[in-house]
Amino acid sequence: MSLPLPVLPPLLIAEAVRRALAEDLGRAGDVTSAATIPADATAVAVIAAREPGTIAGLALAEAAFCEMDAATAFAAAVADGDRIDRGAAVARISGNARAILAAERVALNFLSHLSGIATLTRRYADAIRHTKARVTCTRKTIPGLRALEKYAVRCGGGSNHRFGLDDAILIKDNHIAVAGSAGEAIRRAKGFAGHLMRIEVEVDTLNQLREALQAGADAILLDNMQPGELKEAVAITGGRAVLEASGGITLETIAAVAETGVDFISSGALTHSARALDLGLDIDVSA
Repeated sequence: MSLPLPVLPPLLIAEAVRRALAEDLGRAGDVTSAATIPADATAVAVIAAREPGTIAGLALAEAAFCEMDAATAFAAAVADGDRIDRGAAVARISGNARAILAAERVALNFLSHLSGIATLTRRYADAIRHTKARVTCTRKTIPGLRALEKYAVRCGGGSNHRFGLDDAILIKDNHIAVAGSAGEAIRRAKGFAGHLMRIEVEVDTLNQLREALQAGADAILLDNMQPGELKEAVAITGGRAVLEASGGITLETIAAVAETGVDFISSGALTHSARALDLGLDIDVSA
């Protein structure tokens, strides 16, 4: 059963959209539209898919148009998380022509980028649907867009890893190098963390896994292990900790990783390598 989508806070949407519009409009606004279109001209535009995919980011697209002119009408034809075919209408926008064209690129940038993440995530999630494993994202996000990109991952059927350095303890190889051992790092973390904060540790050998289990880690990240090692890690763990596989995960390898019995599979590619979904806006001259 798929989980309900999170709700993007309106303040987060407004801040992201206003920052993007300010970047695009610069000091003089849309000089092309001002030079060629009467101030009172109206228009109807349609956003349509030029390829199949999964939609995410409709609220940001709507906010971009309405920020330019509050009287703009934005009617979505689909919902975030929906799969769409090539040629499908995504939204219909009507209002002041200058306002629509001024917001067009910002709206499409957000919608195409987030839908690209959702589309790629959906492919990963579909590839492991026959297993208990869930695909999850990482902190490899575009600065300033993390919450939006993690929302898009959820739209594609994935789950979210930690949002930042402050919401969970993840002990990685460099922490272990400084602390002296995985066990010592976990011991220190347990003395520091509150009772609601979970502790995950990254290991790259089965001996480190055993050490982490003995020290009482809540979750263990199995870094760059092959399927054979992962199966052994699952057997050794015996349900005592949540297991996350990570490192070099691709669409071609994720099914074999999931079939080992791990709980989560993390991939930075979901956010840092997703290609934007090809969406376009055209004025409806028949309207």
